[in-house]
Amino acid sequence: MTANQDPAVPDPTAAPPVCPRHPDRVSYVRCQRCGRPACPECQRPAPVGIQCVDCVREAARRAPRTTTVLGGRTPRSATPVVTYTLIGLCVVSFALQLTVGHAWSQQWAFSAATGVVEPWRFLTAAFLHSTSGVLHILFNMWALWITGQALEPLLGRGRFVVLALLSAVGGSVGWLLLAGGPADGTWYQGVVGASGMVFGLFGALIPVLRRMGGSARQIVVLLAINGVIGFVVPGIAWQAHLGGLVTGLAVGAAYARAPRERQALVGWAVPVGIGLALVLLAAWKYVGVGWY
Repeated sequence: MTANQDPAVPDPTAAPPVCPRHPDRVSYVRCQRCGRPACPECQRPAPVGIQCVDCVREAARRAPRTTTVLGGRTPRSATPVVTYTLIGLCVVSFALQLTVGHAWSQQWAFSAATGVVEPWRFLTAAFLHSTSGVLHILFNMWALWITGQALEPLLGRGRFVVLALLSAVGGSVGWLLLAGGPADGTWYQGVVGASGMVFGLFGALIPVLRRMGGSARQIVVLLAINGVIGFVVPGIAWQAHLGGLVTGLAVGAAYARAPRERQALVGWAVPVGIGLALVLLAAWKYVGVGWY
């Protein structure tokens, strides 16, 4: 007769199992999928037992991606990554404005005179803010956080970032279209702030909320109040607010009203069309005043 080792009892002569990701850690707990040892840091709860972090990531990678009701790809994480990234860029840029000084703002701010030779300023101006106080950036970041929390999960990250950037450019185009010609002082006046982007996000919320069966009354009231403030309080570029609002409304309406079978087409065709329209409007203005 021979005595067989009970598989439930560890062999005292064998080397203790170690975590593949952390070889210095002994672990007798094994992943239910691959059977490898997993230390406490690499363990993830599963319906039965635990899985290692590598198997969890592989399963997530292979899982089919779903789309939202508006046609955007459902994010794998609930964290509004794009919203936080936009806020982070604005905060870092504001810190550079305070430390580097006027040179940083002058390099990226938008004006009608500089936009024709440095067109990237149509976008970069949205990441600058007035350094005379913190209210400007605080309000814009609060508004960006509020609208981003609502829109990014519904639209998906790709569509949301397109909406935000197009609204920012639309704000600069709005300022350009309503500015005077080269003989006017506004032609050379610098414009900074994420307000055009924020107004575009608020504008997109109106058709999106209606598509979801919600009420957009509070958004409309908020936009009306800010519109009045823009005309009453000096130093506010209401033209940029209007340009961003119109752009956001157009993009949001297209996303919200697209038939299910055409959402993928609308997702790229509408942003391209609106982007082209903004370029043509800017070129029309420059040609009209003899600046191009």
